[in-house]
Amino acid sequence: MKKLSILLILTVTLFSCSNDDDSSGVKIRLSNASKFNFKNITVNTSTGNVNFEDVSSGQKTSYKVFEYAYSYAFVELQIDGQTYTLQPIDYVGETTLEKGNYTYEITANDSQERQGKLGLKLIKD
Repeated sequence: MKKLSILLILTVTLFSCSNDDDSSGVKIRLSNASKFNFKNITVNTSTGNVNFEDVSSGQKTSYKVFEYAYSYAFVELQIDGQTYTLQPIDYVGETTLEKGNYTYEITANDSQERQGKLGLKLIKD
């Protein structure tokens, strides 16, 4: 009986271990390809808001894991205290990204329009 209990515990322990780690998801980082510094950055790939650290001009953030993502996303950030938004209309007809590492390269033009200042390009790393 004692051997059976030990065998049962070992079996449960073995099968409860998982090979899942962060490498199994969609990882996205941001690249600031503008002349401006970005602050208070929020990205939403339709799975909820994810906050990123501030990123200076020409720099990149660390990767964040997303359940799934698309080739574009909602982005809201601040430049010099002003809030700017990149707002997708919808994701109808879009396919989700395969698991792996990606960069959303964000650009910002000289416009002062809240909705027209930002651009986004997907890069597969």
